[in-house]
Amino acid sequence: MKAHNTPLKLMLSLALLFSFLSWSNAAFSALQGEFEMMEGEPSLHESGKVILLEFADFYCPHCHMFERVVVTKLQNEFGEKFESRMIGFPVMPGKLPTAFEMYNQAVAMGKGQKMKETLFQSIHEKDIQIFDKTMRTLVLKEVGLDRTEFEAGLASGKPFQTLGKGKAWGERIKVTHTPTVVLDGNIRIKNLNFDNLKMVIQSILDEDKKS
Repeated sequence: MKAHNTPLKLMLSLALLFSFLSWSNAAFSALQGEFEMMEGEPSLHESGKVILLEFADFYCPHCHMFERVVVTKLQNEFGEKFESRMIGFPVMPGKLPTAFEMYNQAVAMGKGQKMKETLFQSIHEKDIQIFDKTMRTLVLKEVGLDRTEFEAGLASGKPFQTLGKGKAWGERIKVTHTPTVVLDGNIRIKNLNFDNLKMVIQSILDEDKKS
């Protein structure tokens, strides 16, 4: 029975795959704005929502400005239809990875966005460069995280592993500077001004309505 069903299942799977690829190509061809489709990278798209993945360095002033101005405006513009995720990609020399590990642990505890904002403010507006345990305690209080649980998470090594995976992904797709932005995992944006990003994101959401 299984031998007879296997070819049929394979044919159905291939039909669904080709159907999806045809829909994807049609949808991508209808997108507006300045962008580049990344061949070989899987889509992370969720219908009715666009995910902005930002390869960024907490110590990079351009990343701070992009986060504070552009990402904030996009969030206000699209609300729940938009999500921003940071991929730690250190490029500034002589800096410890602690800030990136703190962010990754905060993401695991459901406070990634607040931690990201606090770390950028601490580094660029308060000139805090090193996050030892004393400084982390102050940051955790501001973010609203349990210190014992947070420190245990850092000590597990998982936040550092997450940083390594993000760096490996960035190197594979040839990220050379920060910020670098990828929408939904496979749409690379080279023009990072608000108007262009708004246009691309809106066109993705418009295509969702048609499907």
